[in-house]
Amino acid sequence: MHSPELLKGTLQTIVLKVLKDHGRMYGYEITQRVKELSGETILLTEGALYPALHKLEAEGMLTTETETIGKRVRKYYSLTPQGRSLVKERVQEFVGFIKTMGNVLQVNVG
Repeated sequence: MHSPELLKGTLQTIVLKVLKDHGRMYGYEITQRVKELSGETILLTEGALYPALHKLEAEGMLTTETETIGKRVRKYYSLTPQGRSLVKERVQEFVGFIKTMGNVLQVNVG
């Protein structure tokens, strides 16, 4: 499991990329997809995920839709065109950061 401090700076990039690759999703679905993709090493909490989703929504990167399923109301998140265009930039920026950290720490990051 990775430390919350490491995830804090990457959470928005993770959310944007997961939504780009998998389309419209609700919060729990996002947490489960990230858990699966990370081999269960990234376990997102509601306390971390929802503030990130709300911030991305406020910045115009996400739209939301609510759906009633039985007695439950689910809020689905989707990328806006602006959010879609930002994903590639954020991922490239993060990959560059990983390479830089590899150099600083003098480890091969592949």
